Amino acid sequence: MNREKAASLIDHTILKAVATKEDIKQLCLEADENKFASVCVNPSYVKLAAELLKNSTTKVCTVIGFPLGANDSRTKAFETKLAVEDGATEVDMVVNVGAIKSEDWALVKADVIAVVTAAKAANSETITKVIIETCYLTDAEKEKVCEILLETGADFAKTSTGFGTGGATVADVALMKRIVTDHMLIKASGGVKNYHDLLQMVDAGANRIGTSGGIAIINDESNTASY
Repeated sequence: MNREKAASLIDHTILKAVATKEDIKQLCLEADENKFASVCVNPSYVKLAAELLKNSTTKVCTVIGFPLGANDSRTKAFETKLAVEDGATEVDMVVNVGAIKSEDWALVKADVIAVVTAAKAANSETITKVIIETCYLTDAEKEKVCEILLETGADFAKTSTGFGTGGATVADVALMKRIVTDHMLIKASGGVKNYHDLLQMVDAGANRIGTSGGIAIINDESNTASY
């Protein structure tokens, strides 16, 4: 995998509470210069990012129901509508983790469909990613929720928020890939810090990488021979 291909897989991310406008401007500049897949920012910064990247191939991604996933589905749907209207072309929603733990599979499915429907209604080309927060789930729960996602119209299953007790693992990406096969894409997020990590996730089945360390990854000198 060359440097450009690695960059094209990365959602260049800043979601910390103390992120400033200057941080977002720097994020967008880096993303545009390196041709990252997207920038991932909190909803309040979507308009700014969309303006900064209006002439770029880099997309604007935002998060919905973040980071707990415990918002009412109607709130998530409305948040999605506003984000897309503000310029987001990709939305990463957090699944209702409590519903998974309660085995309320009807709610899990309805929650995701509410966001997918709102996203597509606002812009039919909007990409939807569903964060299942693997660190809180058993393997059986991961399998079940991935099976449900196949019935929702979502585009990606995503491992993690990066705000839980753990991030993406190779084992979880492989498990998710085994369930969704080629019917959905997979985003690995949280803990991907260098080129070796990225390559392992891709080999396991990841199609996109969410990370705040995109610059470090593509400039990882220890792996220049692999580019």
